[in-house]
Amino acid sequence: EKWDANVGAMNAPDRYEKFIVPDGVKKISFERDSKLPNAGTFTIQREDHTIGNLLRMQLHQDHEVQFSGYKHPHPLDYHILVKVQTTNKSSPIMAMNGAIKDLTDEITSIRESFQAEVKKLREMQVDGAI
Repeated sequence: EKWDANVGAMNAPDRYEKFIVPDGVKKISFERDSKLPNAGTFTIQREDHTIGNLLRMQLHQDHEVQFSGYKHPHPLDYHILVKVQTTNKSSPIMAMNGAIKDLTDEITSIRESFQAEVKKLREMQVDGAI
């Protein structure tokens, strides 16, 4: 009798499902809160605690944000929910756009610094200094 190696993983979702947004599904959507002013929830598809925590911390840097938090509802649900409440001077969408721009700028700066240091190290190796 031949043993099937995939038997133990029959119920496991395909790995690509964690990363690929299905056709017809938006990467990010927003729903206004009907009970709180200037508040709403963003649903971000195919992301987890890494992006959730980065966004939450960046949103906390905005003085117009009164509350920001996220949750990852279930390990097999490949999305996060980010709740944002702002003052009357802003909106959750403006705050999220600002947080994403600030994070993009920060990550770009880190990447450029890293690449510059790698270049220096390679030049030192070529020169025989290392």
